[in-house]
Amino acid sequence: MELPSRSTCHLSDADIRAFLARVGELCEHPTNLYLLGGSALILLGSPRPTVDLDYVGSDLPAQRGELEQLVQRAAVEMQIEVEAIPFQDFLPLPSESERRHVQIGQFGKLTVYVFDLYSIALSKIERGFESDLEDVVFLLQHKRIELQRLIQLAQAMLTRAPEFALDAQQIHAHLNALERMI
Repeated sequence: MELPSRSTCHLSDADIRAFLARVGELCEHPTNLYLLGGSALILLGSPRPTVDLDYVGSDLPAQRGELEQLVQRAAVEMQIEVEAIPFQDFLPLPSESERRHVQIGQFGKLTVYVFDLYSIALSKIERGFESDLEDVVFLLQHKRIELQRLIQLAQAMLTRAPEFALDAQQIHAHLNALERMI
């Protein structure tokens, strides 16, 4: 009997931590990993399920390829769907984003962070699915981000909208929808 693919199952906090521990076992050098999306929010207590793990590789360019190979190896072993996201290619990162990463833990030589929560929130507002806006509401309700600061950063992001092919009108609509949800 064939087992169902892990990628069709929701990941729990324990699943994500077990995966990170496996990647940490594989790391030979001190390396940082930055998580995004639903898996990152689960580690912060979000109840919304996710089926994959999105990440940004090491902040050291020389280690990115090696880390991506280790992540892929662990993903295959554990049947977890992973995706490396070139986050900075999709939207302008807000000022001082590198100072706001949230450390989750140390897994062997792997230090894991949740990427800057304002950057995550802005990406979710830009995409604008209802579940994305629910994630932003979670961050606001749990005081992980502040609404006024988020609005300021969204306005700053919109000044660079053409450079990133962002639809400013759509982002405004998503911000309005978010404010109605709060």
